[in-house]
Amino acid sequence: MNPRFLRSTLLFTTAVAVLGAVGFALRAEDKDKAKSAERPPLTLKLEAKAINRDAPDRVSYAGIVKKTAPSVVYVFSSKKVKVQENMAPFFNDPQFRRFFGVPDQDQRGGRNNPGPVQQGLGSGVIISSDGYILTNNHVIEGADEVKVAFGEPRREFKATIVGRDPKADVAVVKINATGLAAATLGDSDQLEVGDVVLAIGNPFGIGQSVSRGIVSALSRGGLGIEQYEDFIQTDAAINPGNSGGALLDIEGRLIGINTAILSRSGGFNGVGFAIPINQARSIAEQLVKHGRVDRAYLGVQTQPLEAELSSMFNVTQ
Repeated sequence: MNPRFLRSTLLFTTAVAVLGAVGFALRAEDKDKAKSAERPPLTLKLEAKAINRDAPDRVSYAGIVKKTAPSVVYVFSSKKVKVQENMAPFFNDPQFRRFFGVPDQDQRGGRNNPGPVQQGLGSGVIISSDGYILTNNHVIEGADEVKVAFGEPRREFKATIVGRDPKADVAVVKINATGLAAATLGDSDQLEVGDVVLAIGNPFGIGQSVSRGIVSALSRGGLGIEQYEDFIQTDAAINPGNSGGALLDIEGRLIGINTAILSRSGGFNGVGFAIPINQARSIAEQLVKHGRVDRAYLGVQTQPLEAELSSMFNVTQ
């Protein structure tokens, strides 16, 4: 065999082996980085026992509110608003700017002025004693800064966004605190229409408020509010600012995250929606562990089996 050919073959084989080893090492390093980036799983308080539906109606819910209210917090968000620049070049002339009342660069958000800031408010629920808080994505979406406040005297913390799921409108934020009053999570699959529920949140930013109602419907969807909809419908008063707050059963267990209302006026009309806690909990656990939510897609679309379809396919309802 030609020595030059043999030497070239050996060099090529060695290079392939080295590159393969380097690639394997890089893949292993990437896996290690991914593992190190994962947070430890959430430590949640769970209670799946069904409520006593034959018990007489309560005269007061004060005991439940005292027990559960400390786990519901205020969530404040802020973001800088971009001011659209004028396209006409003569607006750069200070005389034209004064004549037309156009603010100067500093007023519009130049180097010496950060510009206008848009404020948002909502609610959240503490789900672990070490500072994880469940809220709605739309409460903190696009925020440059998120703060959480609770308690008397009021305590305020800067929050870190752990993860967001815009498709289901769920988000998790975390504050640097321990020993917090975490909510006990119930089992939303055990809910029935007619069950009494309590909504706790921060409507209109006036402060923590409690309202009472019943479960009006279950598995409500097709509303066009979110991409994934499986809402609990309730007539407990939910208003702007309640978003991300708690929907509780009569045992004080968290069974939903208040999310939206159906209203022409923008205020309470008796039709509110909450994300079932079983769904929100699954999303929260993924966000905390991986920072994202993984879903499978099935290439089918469903529709109600109407009378015409039943007749067409000879289906007996």
